[in-house]
Amino acid sequence: MTDAVDSDGGKALGTPADVVQHAEVRAAGHVVQAGRDAVITFRQAARRVAWPVRVGLPPGLADHYRKRPDYDLVAEVLAAGRGEDAIGRTLGVVVSGLGGVGKSQLAARYAWSRWSDASLDVALWISAVSRDAVVIAYAEAAARVLVDRDPQIAERPPEQAAKSFREWLAATSRRWLVVLDDVQDPVDLRDLSPPPSAAGQVILTSRRRDAALRRGEYRVVELDVFDADEAVAYLTGALGRDADPAQLRGLAVELGRLPLALGQAAAFILDQPLLSVADYRAMLADRRRTLAELAPPEDALPEHQATVAATWSLSIERADSVRPGVARLLLEVTSLLDANGTPLGVFTDKSIVDHLADRIGGEVRVEDVHDGLTRLHRYHLITLDPGRPGRAVAVHALVQRAVRDTIAPDRLPAPARAAADALHAVWPEIDTTDAELTQALRSCVDSLRTHAILYTDDLHPVLERAGESLGQTGQVHAAIAYWHALHDEVNAHLGADHPATLTTRHHLVAWQAEAGDLARAVPALESLLADERRLLGADHPRTLATRSRLAWWRAEAGDVDRAAAELESLLADRVRVLGPDHPDTLTTRANLARRRGEAGDPARAAVEYQALLADRLRVLGPDHPDPMKTRQSLAFWRGRTGDLAGAVAELETLLADRLRVLGPDHPSTLITRSTLAQFRGEAGDPAGAAADLTALLADRLRVLGADHPKTLATRGRRAHWLGEAGDPGAAAAELEALLADQRRILGPDHPHIAATAADLARWRGVAPDVGGDRATPS
Repeated sequence: MTDAVDSDGGKALGTPADVVQHAEVRAAGHVVQAGRDAVITFRQAARRVAWPVRVGLPPGLADHYRKRPDYDLVAEVLAAGRGEDAIGRTLGVVVSGLGGVGKSQLAARYAWSRWSDASLDVALWISAVSRDAVVIAYAEAAARVLVDRDPQIAERPPEQAAKSFREWLAATSRRWLVVLDDVQDPVDLRDLSPPPSAAGQVILTSRRRDAALRRGEYRVVELDVFDADEAVAYLTGALGRDADPAQLRGLAVELGRLPLALGQAAAFILDQPLLSVADYRAMLADRRRTLAELAPPEDALPEHQATVAATWSLSIERADSVRPGVARLLLEVTSLLDANGTPLGVFTDKSIVDHLADRIGGEVRVEDVHDGLTRLHRYHLITLDPGRPGRAVAVHALVQRAVRDTIAPDRLPAPARAAADALHAVWPEIDTTDAELTQALRSCVDSLRTHAILYTDDLHPVLERAGESLGQTGQVHAAIAYWHALHDEVNAHLGADHPATLTTRHHLVAWQAEAGDLARAVPALESLLADERRLLGADHPRTLATRSRLAWWRAEAGDVDRAAAELESLLADRVRVLGPDHPDTLTTRANLARRRGEAGDPARAAVEYQALLADRLRVLGPDHPDPMKTRQSLAFWRGRTGDLAGAVAELETLLADRLRVLGPDHPSTLITRSTLAQFRGEAGDPAGAAADLTALLADRLRVLGADHPKTLATRGRRAHWLGEAGDPGAAAAELEALLADQRRILGPDHPHIAATAADLARWRGVAPDVGGDRATPS
């Protein structure tokens, strides 16, 4: 029996009912037989495959779609995988990335470039959000491709039909393309992933980056956000060339150059003729607005597209499916910290672990934290990079914003407090030992400050640590700016008389003094002291601390006698309030001894330091930092009494102990080396002093950095001893370079500027030796 075709041999007959009707017209007596023959004929025609076969449909390309550089890589990889000699080589591409970076759009562009190509026999676009979705698509393809060899294929169970189709893909010489878009879980593709074939191509897109997706026959392309030029070009195409380029650049940065966010922002702006890009940026900066409020209405979104926040919601649910709560809560913490990266130790600190346990109502271990972070990483919700310890956990800024939108205001203090506690706990004792880590911690504190209040009762310790870190790494003016901004913020929230506001004033004045602005710092301290006496009382520890700092800076300003008198009074009060062995009482004794030495009585200073050393050793033990500081000061003042050999011997012994207890890079160890070099020079070995200071300078540059005040001081001392060793030209050259750097770093009015200028004049031979002792006791 032949197939039923029209007279031109090109068109099959219609439905079986049509065939029956025609038979009835010809001869009523043959109706039954004719109808049976027509049905058989139709079914045989249906068994013929209509090439090319297309299953599914790629989504349309977004308005103003921009071709990505990664597209050429994908096309190149797929082209290289074709041909008889390509079996076992790369079969296809996995396009992986954060939701919203354009994975589906890249795949769709490639699919559309092939969709109308008649030489491509089979093409499937599958929304692979589940195993069932893949099985159903494969089964549909099987029903259309395998019907000539298995007429009952359409009636077979979907899993069986899908298996048959996959086997066909592996064996056929026909050209095929399979796109598995938005794979949610690699497990869904078990026994379904297209097999290696010289005839086939595969594109798989996923938010996941599991090892299971990185099989040998796949090339992984990590799709990132737009670069700066791509983002601006996209916005220009969407909003018109009349848009202000500076505003477009700013908007691109604020949206993290995420393609989906840029597209939705452009649609939102275009839908409101009176809204400018600048207006939209102002709305975006308003933290009271959610991302959902800044997206177009759902009915205005393109087909297959969801809002930015909704795009990530499923990823978050998937990441949180094991040990529910841990991954989501960790993501909440990351949303409050620096998007560019946070040290891994922050998340494994006890403060965070306890916070997670409290929220989920059960035990949480460090292993659970690692697992939660790993799952977030798999879904591109964060990026783990253990090779950058200081920035090991990074997250896109818009992911942070979307997550923060889900945190109710009454729930925000708990993760914020836990994050602050953890940052403070992992902060290194010495800020200069790991510059990247310290910078990351400071950046995390800055981010945390913008999203949470950390000074309800008083300043959280991490706020103080961040401000002190700036100054201790040589960024004195940055420290002043930090404390000025924090003071204004706290004062606006809590008022001038709140303890937290007083704390910010205390730190602000301290760093103004460190910067050499004593004319402002001393009166400011006097004003602060008056307010603390009024608000806290004369015996409050903070009031006593301000008195100590005021006396210190009076002495630094040159009023040593008055400073010594104030310290005598403070010592009596601290003994009365705190007791004779309290650390603050012992510190006051140290400061008083120093000022007495500076007032012209080094012998008395040495005697008092000797007594203080005995008490500190008794209270704290020999390896505590405070007794070591006292030994440093004792050696210094003995040297100032004229016993240079004794001072050198004591400093050598102290250096050995500091190396043993603190290590070679500890700031106190470096101070001892500096003082030892000074006394060696004064004892008659200027060349040895210059050599010691040259080695010290190299270490301070490495440990502290070029702009740290102590690095600058070492350069000045080294220049001095180079001159004393007979090389005034080198001394002058060093001091000239130092003077320029001091003016740049410290400002034109810092006291050290005048001292360096005087030394420079001396070694140039235009002024007499101004003398002056540059060594400090501790």
